[in-house]
Amino acid sequence: MRRSCWRRTRVRKPSLSRRRNLRHRGQEEHRLPDGSLIPQISGPGGFPALVLNADFRPLSYFPLSVWSWQDAVKAVVLDRVSVLSEYETEVRSPSFALRLPSVIALREYIPAARRPAFTRFNVFLRDSFECQYCGEDLPAQDLTFDHVIPRSRGGRTSWENVVAACGPCNLRKADKLPRECHMTPRHMPRQPTSWELQENGRSFPPNHLHESWRDYLYWDSELDEG
Repeated sequence: MRRSCWRRTRVRKPSLSRRRNLRHRGQEEHRLPDGSLIPQISGPGGFPALVLNADFRPLSYFPLSVWSWQDAVKAVVLDRVSVLSEYETEVRSPSFALRLPSVIALREYIPAARRPAFTRFNVFLRDSFECQYCGEDLPAQDLTFDHVIPRSRGGRTSWENVVAACGPCNLRKADKLPRECHMTPRHMPRQPTSWELQENGRSFPPNHLHESWRDYLYWDSELDEG
């Protein structure tokens, strides 16, 4: 019988320079024009940048379209965005300095989807995070996904048959039809448009709202006459 021979090889560790290259491989995209890595900066709120479409409207109101300052600086360096407002803080390298952008606008327009995705979050947003049976306003984590016509009674999981509901109302309705439990949704469910979801999202301002963002978030709001 012929024996198989195994050749013992010596595994060499990568050189120090190669290990450094491997360590920074994921950071190569975050470089300044002079080739130096973007340094780490800490501060209140982390210096996020509000991202606007090319028509100067936010890509999204809720959740609000924001980028980290690293991604914003990268987009500025690659000339993919226009800077509309800046923070006082700068990012520096030996031969380059750039004030962190607080508001940026894409150079190329991104059209909104004609039909919004059918997701739990978008159902809650359509219903303004309000229980459609008792009317209580609740955070997303305290809302449930209720079928107006229960699935056990032939109801489908669709825009036209699902509403936001608080836990107690969902338990009370159970698998009954609206007429059987005298629980009719405040607004009959339907598929919203992307524009309607955007408008609903404007009613929920983010926790972090830099003063330079206000004009771009509410510039087209109706003004009071007087």
